[in-house]
Amino acid sequence: MIRMVLFIITLLLMGACKEANQQKSHHPSNDDQFPMYAMVIHGGAGTILKKNMTDEKEKAYTNALNEALSIGEKILKNGGTSADAVEKTINYLENSPLFNAGKGAVFTHHETNELDASLMYGNDLSAGAVGGVNTIKNPISAARTVLEKSEHVFMVGKGAEEFASLHDIEMVDPSYFYTERRYKSLKRIKDQESTELSESDDVNKKHGTVGAVALDLQGNIVAGTSTGGMTNKKYNRIGDSPIIGAGTYANNKTCGVSCTGHGEFFIRYAVAHAISSAMEYGNMNVQEAGDLVINQQLVEAGGTGGAIILDQNGNIAMPFNTEGMYRGYVNPHDRVIKIYKD
Repeated sequence: MIRMVLFIITLLLMGACKEANQQKSHHPSNDDQFPMYAMVIHGGAGTILKKNMTDEKEKAYTNALNEALSIGEKILKNGGTSADAVEKTINYLENSPLFNAGKGAVFTHHETNELDASLMYGNDLSAGAVGGVNTIKNPISAARTVLEKSEHVFMVGKGAEEFASLHDIEMVDPSYFYTERRYKSLKRIKDQESTELSESDDVNKKHGTVGAVALDLQGNIVAGTSTGGMTNKKYNRIGDSPIIGAGTYANNKTCGVSCTGHGEFFIRYAVAHAISSAMEYGNMNVQEAGDLVINQQLVEAGGTGGAIILDQNGNIAMPFNTEGMYRGYVNPHDRVIKIYKD
């Protein structure tokens, strides 16, 4: 009898350990005093090494990520919607020259800026996206307008700009997006005789994108992503960021996802949707699903990048297979900002 009791206790302890291991994700406890809301953001992934980062530059990125989280958290904890939190947070990141989105967008081969963005609501799977625009100050706001005020999901180029203008989205002259830093990056690449960069130049080893996923007090998840794309891109190339299921996905039943990485791989492997599917059909938590897709499937395929993931219980994962990823999250109990690998 004693042996049987000890055996049962052992099984219970093993089960508890397994459950703890499965919850590698950042899981905030919830109680009546702290209604659950959460937000997770990213500002791009790639060869981001501390040895290459000055203290001043690191502080600038940390402060920007911190301010972005504060914008979203203020909306969420005051009962605002996850849609407002995601849009306003990404607006801030788009307005910062630090990130490859909006004001800080990289240059195309023809020395222009072509911006992409998408937004998705987890409660009804509605979505909106714009691609290849160069006169819309905040593409994520245009994406939301497509979602809410049209029967379409994806608009590109001049048509997307016309639609945005008709709905009072702020428009700017293309010169607004010029930054000396991004222009010099383009020149360095174009000066290379080969199409491949030297090992000392990491311009294209960084996947510049910004994204946010939020859970509001009503239990709704919204995900959004915005980018300037790849430096020196040609032929109006569009990556994964504005493509629903590739760079952005949200479903209240599973999670919200925003990705950053080598877009061609994220499109081919429908990365954002694959993470959701791993949770829905594979009964995985956010960390397990993220590790499977980002750190196994993508790695095996040769794709690089990362993702931020948030489920309806406030569980958060931020997997990436590069040297670093600008990232952070906030909930009623915790605030975390990271840049490098742990």
